[in-house]
Amino acid sequence: MSIEIVHARNEDCLPGMADASFDLIYIDPPFNTGRPQTRTQISTVRDAEGDRLGFHGARYRTVKVGTRSFADSFDDYLAFLEPSLVAAHRLLRPEGSFFLHLDFREVHYAKVLLDQIFGRAGFINEIIWSYDYGGRSRQRWSPKHDTILWYAKNPRRYTFRYEDIDRVPYMAPRLVGAEKAARGKTPTDSWWHTIVSPNGKEKTGYPTQKPLAIVERIVRVHSNPGDHLLDFFAGSGTLGEAAARHGRHAMLIDASADAVAVMRKRLSPWLGAGGDDAATSQPGTTPLRSRPGTTRRP
Repeated sequence: MSIEIVHARNEDCLPGMADASFDLIYIDPPFNTGRPQTRTQISTVRDAEGDRLGFHGARYRTVKVGTRSFADSFDDYLAFLEPSLVAAHRLLRPEGSFFLHLDFREVHYAKVLLDQIFGRAGFINEIIWSYDYGGRSRQRWSPKHDTILWYAKNPRRYTFRYEDIDRVPYMAPRLVGAEKAARGKTPTDSWWHTIVSPNGKEKTGYPTQKPLAIVERIVRVHSNPGDHLLDFFAGSGTLGEAAARHGRHAMLIDASADAVAVMRKRLSPWLGAGGDDAATSQPGTTPLRSRPGTTRRP
């Protein structure tokens, strides 16, 4: 298993990478929110005069650790995204899958573009990730979901490991009997999962970090052990951790030095620990090669 981190812009890195190098590509690009994406990390220390009240009435003082931010505004979003989507199609193996993670602002336009690149038959699923966190609007229904578009390079043959799908509880377990209730059911195309907790151990401080469980589901089901995965908007490195935990190789590319620093810290258990684990690379790195894997016809 190898994890490789590349600090580079897509336009400098992707064109030089070999065709058909990856079995699965997942990207979570900027959403074009029209405003900077910023997250401030804090820690707390015990202080009798502190600003926070904790367990058993103990007081704590808030300490600002640091702030990470990036611009998220594009005059022509599709012009920004299109070269990377075209590259994703080229870099996929014949039986590979591509996942694009966006929200309501641009996903409909991106789907039309992906239909042109992959062909309309290549569109397999629209996955809705719903969460329930944050404020509520008084002027409209509050947006509390992201959309993940799944395209297959070959819509007649792609990796879908049904046996590796995690199970979720039945909403009415008494209606299905004890055996089925204990086993649970497979999820549909609507996935309910909380966001990364602002105070949880999973949080890295990267502004747009996605939950590991969401990306792990994609990795387990849509790739095989030993496959090679790619994320060229790698951000906090969630795909890399999911790949490492499940015996896949991964290349993570990001233009942000802050993102690279976050990934190196987060993925340190799998970087430079011997074997074939890789350190941070610069533009021009030879991409990882893929291996044949087990596929299931839809």
